[in-house]
Amino acid sequence: MEYIILKSLGVKDVDHIERYAVRNEGDSDSLKIYYEKKKGQLFHKSEKFKFPRRHRGVRSSTDPNGYMEMSEVSPMLTKVMAELDEIVNHDQQEQDVKRKILTDLRHLEKVVKQKIEEIEIQLDKL
Repeated sequence: MEYIILKSLGVKDVDHIERYAVRNEGDSDSLKIYYEKKKGQLFHKSEKFKFPRRHRGVRSSTDPNGYMEMSEVSPMLTKVMAELDEIVNHDQQEQDVKRKILTDLRHLEKVVKQKIEEIEIQLDKL
């Protein structure tokens, strides 16, 4: 899949993104993208991006003539997070499928083992 917004930020290694975190830092939001840890690395490789918050005046609910300043998340950050969610959720779905297959395999092993024991008991009785 094309991740146009991420690529426009300079993110090249989208296949190895593991997770991300967003923090509010005053008048901006900070996005940190963490990549899979490679063999021999002590720490995860990461990239950090800052997005300025948009400020606008909103009519006050308590004072009919007053306005209060409100800050909003950057639309660009919202788009980046949508792309990151696709990447992170896709990886999580793959892990969930693998976990289910492994659980089914373990269950099948138990069933087959019990059946073999049952057949061996029947053979001993003959």
